Amino acid sequence: MKMADKTVDRGPWTGCAVMFLQSLCPGVNLLSLFKDREQGKFIVFKVIKLTLIDSAGGLSGYEILKVHDADPFLGVEVKFEDVSACQQFLESYSSGAVRQSLSQHACRLLTLPQEFTVETQLKASAHILDLCLDKLELCLQHIHLSQPERLRDEEIDHLEEQLQTQARGPAPQPTPIIQEECPVPGNCFKFQNKVFEDRMLTAGDVQSFSNGVGRQWKHVGRALGKSCRALKSLDIDNLAYEYEREGLYEQAYQLLSRFIQAEGRAAKLSRLVKALEDCKLTSLAENILEPRE
Repeated sequence: MKMADKTVDRGPWTGCAVMFLQSLCPGVNLLSLFKDREQGKFIVFKVIKLTLIDSAGGLSGYEILKVHDADPFLGVEVKFEDVSACQQFLESYSSGAVRQSLSQHACRLLTLPQEFTVETQLKASAHILDLCLDKLELCLQHIHLSQPERLRDEEIDHLEEQLQTQARGPAPQPTPIIQEECPVPGNCFKFQNKVFEDRMLTAGDVQSFSNGVGRQWKHVGRALGKSCRALKSLDIDNLAYEYEREGLYEQAYQLLSRFIQAEGRAAKLSRLVKALEDCKLTSLAENILEPRE
């Protein structure tokens, strides 16, 4: 095209056109859908973007500046940065391919049961290009003379980013680095990622336990009783009854004393800490494990 070639020779070719869209299907309002800030806005934008990709020959040579309310139409302002992309779009628009592409993408993305039909109008400034589509050079001139008055809308930036994120798919999850833990020595145990030396329970342990366990002593007794025959439910109930007058401290003291008496050298600190952990009494376990002067 002579005119297009001359324009390119003088420098970068740019121009602006606004495409107006209105659904002719009952129950489908493109303007209302685009105002829906949840899914509607993004789906309508995706329909428009895919239609432009089809009709302008790819992703380059144009950009959407703004999608706006032109009730009852939805207005799509497009800046063309390449004369060949603009020419291809005009040819697609003139042949009806733009409406066909809009219909196909809308039916698929909006999951419409019936065929989607849309009314379109194309303008450059005050010129209605639908009236002169048979004069391609004149349409290009009108678009070229209609220079954009704004930068791309922030809302369009956000929608473009959303579209690119969807196209990329979910980000690959990094492979976790599994660090081999050092084996815990046989005379030690692990509690809250710290290693402690295991040992027989002492009088100090019994005292700390009795002072801090309160009404939970029975629960700890039942946890210890899972591996100690001397602390079955009936034995714990008997302890509660026998030392009821002496109070909670004495009941807890007698419980742990009976555990030590029954288990002997196997009455280890690790077993008490495990029972406290099972009963969600980690603070008491930490207190018992604190080094004493």
